[in-house]
Amino acid sequence: MTYILAIDQGTTSSRTIVFDDKMGVVASAQEEFTQHYPHSGWVEHEVADLWSTVARTAEAAMAKAGIAPSDVAGIGITNQRETVVVWDKTTGEAVHKAIVWQDRRTASICDGLKAEGFEAEVTEKTGLLLDPYFSSTKLKWILDEVDGVRAKAESGEVLFGTVDCYLMWKLTGGAVHVTDATNAARTMLYNIREGQWDAEICAKLGVPMAMLPEVRDCASDFGTATALGGEIPILGVAGDQQAATIGQACFEPGMLKSTYGTGCFALLNTGDTLVRSQNRMLGTIAYQFDGKPTYALEGSIFIAGAVVQWLRDGLGIIAKAADTHPLAEKADPEQELYLVPAFTGLGAPHWDATARGAIFGLTRNSGPAEFAKAALESVGFQTRDLLEAMHADWPDAAEGSTLRVDGGMSASDWAMQFLSDILGAPVDRPEVLETTALGVAWLAGMKAGIYPDQAGFAATWACDRRFEAKMDSATRDRRYAGWQDAVGRTLSNR
Repeated sequence: MTYILAIDQGTTSSRTIVFDDKMGVVASAQEEFTQHYPHSGWVEHEVADLWSTVARTAEAAMAKAGIAPSDVAGIGITNQRETVVVWDKTTGEAVHKAIVWQDRRTASICDGLKAEGFEAEVTEKTGLLLDPYFSSTKLKWILDEVDGVRAKAESGEVLFGTVDCYLMWKLTGGAVHVTDATNAARTMLYNIREGQWDAEICAKLGVPMAMLPEVRDCASDFGTATALGGEIPILGVAGDQQAATIGQACFEPGMLKSTYGTGCFALLNTGDTLVRSQNRMLGTIAYQFDGKPTYALEGSIFIAGAVVQWLRDGLGIIAKAADTHPLAEKADPEQELYLVPAFTGLGAPHWDATARGAIFGLTRNSGPAEFAKAALESVGFQTRDLLEAMHADWPDAAEGSTLRVDGGMSASDWAMQFLSDILGAPVDRPEVLETTALGVAWLAGMKAGIYPDQAGFAATWACDRRFEAKMDSATRDRRYAGWQDAVGRTLSNR
C-alpha cells in the first residue's frame, strides 16, 4: 500500500488527488457543483452534491491511477470550513441544505449577541469574533427555523458537523462521528484553550451537545472508509487553510502563508502562544499533533478568486480566469480604479456583514481592462490589510517577512508581482501549488508510516519563483492610502 488519496472538498468543486510514496501526484479528478443563492447574502449547497462529487472523484482518480483501494495506505481529507451540515442519524439524509461559510443570514443573531456583551466571552474561549462566517449561528438558524429539527436534536436523532465530519460519516457508513481540532476551532463552539466543546456557548446558542462530533488530532485514526469499493483507513484531516499551512511547511513561529482560492486566507504561525488580537484578527488552531495545538493568527477575506469569477459570470468581460491577467496588462496606467469586492460583506479586519461592493475612480475611458486590473489589485490590497493587522498584533512577526502563497490565483505572475509590490516584501510561490491537498496527504502518509516526519517534510519544500517588490515606497503608500479611502466609503457604519 504505497498510495495516498487526498480528498479536497471545496466551495465550488470537489477534487481527489492520488499521491505516490514520494508525495508526487499520480492522478486527479475534479467536479464542480451548483451554488444556490435563495436570497441576497444567502449561500447554500445541496448536501447530496458534496458527497456524490467526492465519491465520484475518488473513484475516478483511483481509476486514472490504475489502483485499487487495497493499494491505498490512507485517506486525507481537507474541506471548506465553517459550512454547516445537519443530518438524520439513521438515514443520513440532510435536514436542510448545507449553509455555506459565505452565508450572511445570521447577521442579526450575531448583532443581538454582541448587544448582550457576549462577544468578549466568545473571543476569549474560541479566538473568533461574533460573525455569520462561523458555524455556530448557522447551526442555531437550522435548529430554530427548520420544522422539527430542534426536537430531533434534543432527542439525539440528528447530528451536526462541518463538511469533513459529514464526509467521514458517509465514507464509513455511519460508523464514526468525528472531526479534527482545526475544523472544530472554526465552529465558534469549541474552546481552543481547553481543547473541548464549550458547554456555556452551546447553552447560550441552544445547541444540544449530543449533536457534536468527537474531536481528534489532525493525524489520527478517523475510522475506515468502506464506501469506495474497499477498506481504506482515514488518517489525516484538516480544514482547507490549515491544510495549506501544513502543505507550505509553515511549522516555525513567524512563518506566514496566504492561500488564494474563492477567498483569501492568511495564517501566521504563533507557536504555543494564542495571541489575543487587538485588530480583529482571529486566533485559531494551525494544527494539532499528539494532543498539543499549535496556534495561529488568521485573517479571512471573503472574495479573492471569486472576484475573477464575477468578471467572467457577472460581467462577461472574460471567458476564462486566465484571460484576466493579459487583460489587466492592457489597462491604462493613468487610471487608478479601486474595486472593493464586498459582495458578501467584508471580512478581516473590518467584519462588516452588511457592507457591499463598490468601485471608485471610474472615468469615461474605464473599460474591461481597468476592471480586470482593479479586480486583481483588490486581492493584494486586502492581503496587506491582513498582514498589517497581524504585525500590529504580534510584533515577533517582522514586517517585510517572506509570504508563502498558494491557491489558483497564485499561478498568476501579474497578481503575485503586484502583491509583492504593495506589501513591500518577498512573495514565494512553491513548486507544488496543490498545497492544500498535499498537506492532508502528508498527514495521512506520515500517520501511515510512508512519508517523512515533520522536519523531513519541511525539508522537501521548494520554491518555484520568488517575487521581489519593484514599486517605490511613495507609490506604494499612495496606492494603499487610496484603497483605505475606498474601503472606508463602503463600510456600513460610515
